[in-house]
Order: sequence, then C-alpha cells, then structure tokens
Amino acid sequence: MNFYEHTLIARQDTSPSQIKQLQEKYTKIIEGNDGNIVKFESWGLMNLSYLIKKNKKGNYLHFKIEGNGKTIEELEKIEKIDKNLLRYLTVKVKKFDLDTDYFAKKDESINK
Repeated sequence: MNFYEHTLIARQDTSPSQIKQLQEKYTKIIEGNDGNIVKFESWGLMNLSYLIKKNKKGNYLHFKIEGNGKTIEELEKIEKIDKNLLRYLTVKVKKFDLDTDYFAKKDESINK
C-alpha cells in the first residue's frame, strides 16, 4: 500500500452540510476501491492566490489516504466531473505527519 495526501478545493458558496456530504461521498469512493482514510482535515474557507472559475475563496478538504494507484485513479475520475470542486491535488508521500496541525488557530499554537 502507498501513502497519499489528497486535497480538494470546493466552491466558496458550499454550505457546511454540503461539505459534509462531499466528505462522505469521497470517503465511500476511497473505501470502496480498497483504500483507507488515515486522517481527514477540514481546513475551512481560505483565500485563493488567483481567481478559479470566478471564485476568490475556496473550502479546503484534506485526506491522508492509504491505498493503491487504482484507488486514486477512481477518485480523480469522479472529481473531474464534480461541479462543486474547483481543484484537487494528490501527492504520494513516504510517510504521514499525523502530529502537526498546520492550520491550527495562531493563538492555539502559541499556548502549546
């Protein structure tokens, strides 16, 4: 099994319930194709560096996936036709960093 970090950017007008539905939808796809989600993070609404399909912001969803190439192939095939997504990116990694929370609130990281 290989390790992948997969990030989705959903449209800025996506409601929290729709984001939950996206998470569940892609979780089922990953698990249905012999994959395993090690960790899921919702990074929230953030500014984009440039306009993507007339959107200035996007909702970021991040999956840490254990699976094979077929799992990622099926996942990306479905993401290409999903109108709620602006972009997606998959990166193969050697191991996961499960300890660091890069998008924690700044005041929380100071108190640690």
